[in-house]
Amino acid sequence: MELIPVTLLTGFLGSGKTTVLNRLVQQLEMADALVLINEFGEVGLDHLLVAHSREDVVVEMSNGCLCCTIRKDLARTLKDVHRRFARGGRRRFNRVVIETTGLADPAPIVHTLATHRDLRDRYRLDGMVTTIDARNGEATLDAHVEAVKQAAMADRLLITKTDLVESDALGRLTGRLQTINPGAGRILVSHGDVSASRILDLGLFTTDGKIGDVRRWLNEERYRDDDHSHPHAHHAHQHEEAHDHEAGHSHGDDHEHETHANERAAHEDEDHHEHDVNLHDDEIRAFCFTIEDPVPDRVLTEWLDMLLSLMGPSMLRIKGILNVKGVDRPVVIHGVQHVFHPPVELNAWPDEDRRSRIVFITRAVGRETIEATFRLFSEVAAIRAEKLGSS
Repeated sequence: MELIPVTLLTGFLGSGKTTVLNRLVQQLEMADALVLINEFGEVGLDHLLVAHSREDVVVEMSNGCLCCTIRKDLARTLKDVHRRFARGGRRRFNRVVIETTGLADPAPIVHTLATHRDLRDRYRLDGMVTTIDARNGEATLDAHVEAVKQAAMADRLLITKTDLVESDALGRLTGRLQTINPGAGRILVSHGDVSASRILDLGLFTTDGKIGDVRRWLNEERYRDDDHSHPHAHHAHQHEEAHDHEAGHSHGDDHEHETHANERAAHEDEDHHEHDVNLHDDEIRAFCFTIEDPVPDRVLTEWLDMLLSLMGPSMLRIKGILNVKGVDRPVVIHGVQHVFHPPVELNAWPDEDRRSRIVFITRAVGRETIEATFRLFSEVAAIRAEKLGSS
């Protein structure tokens, strides 16, 4: 059975999630989506055919997109929607978008999807999308560690309200976000306008459940060569990923072309600005750890188990492609904090590079710690093998 992709739409209070969601649900790509929102009275979506049902939880959009408020716990809601949104025994939706509260930590939702016995066989996390207010974004990142965490965990960053700020302020914010999360594509948004195609299908799997572009998903190049662990680091390629993703789609909206021009202007301006030293940003580390030789399965398992058990809350995102000793095909891993999704074996390597590459985004855990612990487990394994060989 193909797993249903789930997109998390998060962002701090006032960052424009509702406006973005209003634009998204009008688009063709969302016609087969079920949208779960958390506080119906505050969301106020514009395009509703049915304002409420007998249970005051179900609404339907004008384009056929479905919507359900989360008045029960998430697990129960996701179980119920299979029955609630079905006709003739057939499910009426093929993807789910969950809009979280402004203060929400995405990790518990990811944990629920990955570990709940009734959900893990039906759903899969496709991507996390975070909205950030261009006008108040820097102040929010300064004041709220939750906002920094939302940005650090995202697959896509939507920088909203760009029409309300000057290019220098926008350049500072985009540069800061590049340091916090170099692998996330940044999309500049005005009046909530963003193409659904740019925030959907961000995960390892395609819509039909097949393995997608692993190199795009891992995006390891964004973590190489530069020091992303320092809040003053600046990078000359911050918008490439967003443009590359968009290149495969054709959009006739003049506003999107204007947005691209704004992105380039902000990118050019970024080189001349640095954001202030900030404690929350100082804690974020983003890097790619490369292992030259095939890794024994026991070393890999014990090492990752140790990282998750001792530092799980600080492991915001982990994803990688691994060369496991004795396994012919590459193995892909993906974790969010202390939750790891089941490893996936690819049919073949995406290129000639056979090294293991693991991308880490952490809070207060540096590359040195990751490398030192891996060396320790590798040395212990070597000693263990030597003793077994001599006995």
